[in-house]
Amino acid sequence: MVLFLLVALACVVLGIIGATAGGLGYLLIIGIVVLVADVAVGAVRLSRLSHRSRRRLLR
Repeated sequence: MVLFLLVALACVVLGIIGATAGGLGYLLIIGIVVLVADVAVGAVRLSRLSHRSRRRLLR
């Protein structure tokens, strides 16, 4: 969870720098891509975690 939040924070910082600094729009794009990947990985991990707990309850 800490890693997820640190990556999300880094994405926000990259996005702010990329949006405000002239000529650094690529940082904004990189920040958005990394944030989307981070959310996808977090969703998969959360899905697996909840799937495991459901399986244990059925036994």
